Amino acid sequence: MDRELYGREAVLDDGGLVARLVGLTRQGAARVAYEHGDDPPVTVFTGGRGMGKTALLKEVRNRYKGHTPLALLDCAHVEPPADHGPGWTPVTGALSELAVQLSPKVFGARPVRFPRLSLGLVAVASLAWSQEDDERARRDLQRLGPLLATVDATRGAAGNWVGKVLTKLAATFADAAAPLAGLLAEATVETVLEEVFGRLQRSSESWYGSYRNAGGRGKAGLQQLAVDFEHDGRRRREAEDFLVGALTEDLLHAYTGFQRGSRIGRPLLLLDNAHEPLGRQLVEPILRARSAEGRRDKVVVLATSRVREHEGLRQATRTKLPETKHRAPCPRRASVGSGILAVELTPLSAAQTQSAFDHHDPAGRTPAELARAVHRLTGGRPLGVALLGRAAGEAPAELRAGLTPGRLLDLTVELREDAPPVPVAPTLLAELLPVRRPGPYAVLAATHDEESARMLAHARLQAESLDGDVALRVRDQLRAEDWGEGPGHFVADPLLRALLLYRLRFEDGDHPRYAAWHAVHETLYRHYGPGPDPYRLHHGLALGRTEEAVTHLRETFPEQDVLGWLGRLRFIAAAPYPRERGRPGPDPRRAVALGQEPPGALPDGLDADTTALHLSVRRLLHAVWLLTDPLALPDDEVADRLAHELRRLSGRHLTGSGSLWDAAGHWPRDIRAWQELSLPPGRENGV
Repeated sequence: MDRELYGREAVLDDGGLVARLVGLTRQGAARVAYEHGDDPPVTVFTGGRGMGKTALLKEVRNRYKGHTPLALLDCAHVEPPADHGPGWTPVTGALSELAVQLSPKVFGARPVRFPRLSLGLVAVASLAWSQEDDERARRDLQRLGPLLATVDATRGAAGNWVGKVLTKLAATFADAAAPLAGLLAEATVETVLEEVFGRLQRSSESWYGSYRNAGGRGKAGLQQLAVDFEHDGRRRREAEDFLVGALTEDLLHAYTGFQRGSRIGRPLLLLDNAHEPLGRQLVEPILRARSAEGRRDKVVVLATSRVREHEGLRQATRTKLPETKHRAPCPRRASVGSGILAVELTPLSAAQTQSAFDHHDPAGRTPAELARAVHRLTGGRPLGVALLGRAAGEAPAELRAGLTPGRLLDLTVELREDAPPVPVAPTLLAELLPVRRPGPYAVLAATHDEESARMLAHARLQAESLDGDVALRVRDQLRAEDWGEGPGHFVADPLLRALLLYRLRFEDGDHPRYAAWHAVHETLYRHYGPGPDPYRLHHGLALGRTEEAVTHLRETFPEQDVLGWLGRLRFIAAAPYPRERGRPGPDPRRAVALGQEPPGALPDGLDADTTALHLSVRRLLHAVWLLTDPLALPDDEVADRLAHELRRLSGRHLTGSGSLWDAAGHWPRDIRAWQELSLPPGRENGV
């Protein structure tokens, strides 16, 4: 069953990018003209965590499985077998796994066989075998069984050949005073050729005659391959590159041998997390063979990279996902990397986010603006949209009418029928930031820049590290995960920051004291003191202390720099709200913004006019705080009151009435357009 992958039609549609590369529509329904002829680029989908890279590859697999040979490999999770010999490396392990996945019979064609790759991996498996430890040799050989079964399932999987190989090796040990890797490889290969390979397949050995120093002799090439593999460094990398070539050669032979013309649809290599070293070790040999040797291997490589500016993508042709819907040019140049087409996965649009919510809540039982508010919070990141949309659809009936993005984070969601529901916020955070200890990240998410992060880490996180600056280690990890940097926040991404602050507020289970939250913001509040610094007032708001901010904004209101005053108002009101989880009813800020809350205690010594100004500023501050909160829903009545207060303040100011009047017109418009409050008011880019 197809997944709901909104906004990915450019890749997955019947005339989309994958169809044009593979030559088939999904489920093999029809042929499609090849866009790049016999020289398809390596296509790398780029995007941060939660952008749907893995889901996209899995959907390609689901749509084409059984119709063309394919394999999906996560380059970040190739697990070494227990007690493996030196012949196993991530590359050889990956190649064996890829071949086994690529081999099954597909519609209208025979299974793909991998005799060349099998011989190469058999040769390198013999490294470090000894006469005294034939059990290691037995284990290493048995692990090759699934791969050799691609050559001949009846003999390769049976395991009878293992004993004969061991017998041959024993004779080799007896004949050689100092056995070398090459001699063991030759003995192993000879037995496998005799016991597993059919007459026609034995000629595949000759392919290794092109290896270094082989002089056209296949056995000599396999011997040299094993010798090179035994040495770490450049020689081993050359051997591994040649083994990658063996995989593509076997695939090419399946398309050009006796069954030529019977296959439709090119084979697919799907490499997730290809920014990892293993990804480059698999992709670059293919690119070099295509570029330097003019090789046409017919393999379609679709890869993903979490790192947009990865070194391996420096020479790539770059485009965005929607631009590939009908055509995806990738001009070749002299550089090897020009054979890469880097496709940036774009966020979902607001309309696509709404479609996702409609899918989970077709009856429209949740607030009409909820999907748009989730789009603002997530920035259209597909993982966030999907999880929060599912949470909205599964929410208890009595909660649906009052749902906000913040309340969605409070819910649980059922991801699998055979597992209990999981909490939304921690689950989403673990997907976006899979670190062992997220606590330090949550603490530092409250800071504004590297300087304040280092100060807070020194004050609150000294026990976290004995070997370096915690803030700098957190910064480097965020960079390594390709989380963007931006002014005003140490953790720049709004969704990641919101999830980390949620953890800071609720994860310690310290309701109603919220000790961790209070300790962090109190430290920052004192750091920016003792005067009424906007940063201090920002953290005061996060602690629930509003009157100091109101007093400062009231006292500085008459100053000439009205734009500066509006900027301070906007910054102070961007403080995270100290929300109570599960609190029913309207947001408490709403009543204050609308003047429905009793004024309470006022500063001493205010005359009637100053009191009116103080109350107006208090209503304005709470209105901005509520309306710009990414965890809240927009409120038309509060937006209208915001405009009313700004117009009233415009009439009070002696020199800056124009800017206040403009803000009264533009800020409600910005809010309804889901943009940041523009400064100067009306500036097109919203900042």
